[in-house]
Amino acid sequence: MTISRMNLYDGGGKTVAFFDLETEEKLVVKGFSLINGPKGLFVGVPSEKGKDDKYYDKILMPQEVRNQLNEMAATKYEELKN
Repeated sequence: MTISRMNLYDGGGKTVAFFDLETEEKLVVKGFSLINGPKGLFVGVPSEKGKDDKYYDKILMPQEVRNQLNEMAATKYEELKN
């Protein structure tokens, strides 16, 4: 998997970038965000608001894949930022 597009975001708040992910099969998943949290940068997956006003992830992934994605996104963000 690779990050196919990343746009830096400076609209205030904790979100620092938005990006799309492309799999080896050329499937593009849009709508990821990179968030600057209390423990550093982490990836927010696309989500939708339910009828109970809570947000639910649209994409579920194992923790090791999420960790790999966090690392990839943070690296790409630092490259674009500099």
